[in-house]
Amino acid sequence: MTTPESIQSAIEAGVACDRVEVSGDGQHFQALIVSKAFEGLSKVRRHQLVYGALGDRMREEIHALSMTTLTPVEWAQRMAPKD
Repeated sequence: MTTPESIQSAIEAGVACDRVEVSGDGQHFQALIVSKAFEGLSKVRRHQLVYGALGDRMREEIHALSMTTLTPVEWAQRMAPKD
């Protein structure tokens, strides 16, 4: 069975990440990925980069993967306290 940990490991092996968090139930997964590699890329290109890291697993093992892909700057802005 595919686990969040195995997906996280595959993403980390294929994309240089500052942060990766994956949760899910074995078929449906959610991932937060923060990487400098996303700088200057559209949301679609960011997702394609992650799909490339997961390779055949996306077709064979993972039923659904919802992703939030952020650059370190975007992550810092999201985590900044709101006034």
